[in-house]
Amino acid sequence: MCDTFVALANSTKDNSVIFGKNSDRPQNEVQLITYVPRRRYSKGEELHCTYISIPQVSETFKILLSQPWWIWGAEMGCNEYGVAIGNEAVYSHEPLRTIGLLGMDLLRLGLERGKTALNALTIMTELLEEHHQGGGCAYNDPSWTYHNSYIIADPREAYVLETVDDWWIAEKVQNVRSISNELSIRGKGDLRREGIIQHAVEQGYCKNDNEFDFVSTFTGSYYSEEPSPYSRGGKSTILLRDNKDNITPKLMMEFLREHDAGICMHGGFESTGSQVSHLRQGKKSIHWFTGSTLPCLSIYKPYTFPIEDQRVIEPGPYAKINPNWFWCQHSLAIASFKSWGMGSERKNYLRNLEIVENEIITKVNKILLNENSYSIEDFKYKIKSINSYSWEKSHELIGLKSN
Repeated sequence: MCDTFVALANSTKDNSVIFGKNSDRPQNEVQLITYVPRRRYSKGEELHCTYISIPQVSETFKILLSQPWWIWGAEMGCNEYGVAIGNEAVYSHEPLRTIGLLGMDLLRLGLERGKTALNALTIMTELLEEHHQGGGCAYNDPSWTYHNSYIIADPREAYVLETVDDWWIAEKVQNVRSISNELSIRGKGDLRREGIIQHAVEQGYCKNDNEFDFVSTFTGSYYSEEPSPYSRGGKSTILLRDNKDNITPKLMMEFLREHDAGICMHGGFESTGSQVSHLRQGKKSIHWFTGSTLPCLSIYKPYTFPIEDQRVIEPGPYAKINPNWFWCQHSLAIASFKSWGMGSERKNYLRNLEIVENEIITKVNKILLNENSYSIEDFKYKIKSINSYSWEKSHELIGLKSN
């Protein structure tokens, strides 16, 4: 369960590209903000992903991830070139494999190797065709498997990539777009794996080329053209369309905190991490991560590349959970605030959270407004300082001293 959004430059207030995602996972699955620096590798090296090994490339890029603690891949993230990717679990007529690359592995590989959204898409689909997708998608639970869809964005454009086993199709985003755990590309898409239509005909999913419609062909389901405000997919589409031309990073954060349709998900499955990326062409992008569960009860913290000296930890996978991780401490502290009753303590917590986050956003916006007067080093230092301040305030909000 997840929701991923993107608004292109023709739909945002400042003509940037704005990406957002909530990662909905088992409510006790820790999700960490991790950083991997640029690295070089020798010819012939192997890369061990979550379940399988594949050939390593000669160089990988700097990446910032929101990463479930036990896997190699990630639920969402960004790289030094301003590429941001989020994935969704989807299901279709195609069989599910017990071994392969996790969809989250493919996401990380796209960020490590792709300099643009289209480049990342090409890399991910080539790896999908060669190595397949598969394997258990929850810790110690090989039975939960799924295929994946993605939004892949950069400061210029974005694509929706949807997969069914080794088959894939992609759509170039025109203004705003969202995905929410169901296939959504209509017709034949803008890009697709060669042979996908013939495969569908051979499997009896459709009769011929003219009848091929990716959603209905691979799911057998009716797809309504009118979005429902009661479903996450419909609500996310409505939020984007109704706010077209006025979308900002702060507004994207509010989309991700929506409760009527359950975009901010509470329960056995929970929004265990959240990301908003402000992708700016020709300028430094700002990436906002919660690093904690439930965006409605979390502060978004700003990051910019290079990430060094901002609050991150080493990438996973980890062998066990560390109870001192902020995610764990925050989850315990807000446990009594998850229900909808507005007791005085919860009201006070939410009021303080709003005050602090608005202050942080104002500080960042002031820097962006005056960035031409700063050197590159001054700009990086100022964002780094706000990142540190955001983490200090996040610790204070739950009654902890900052590490």
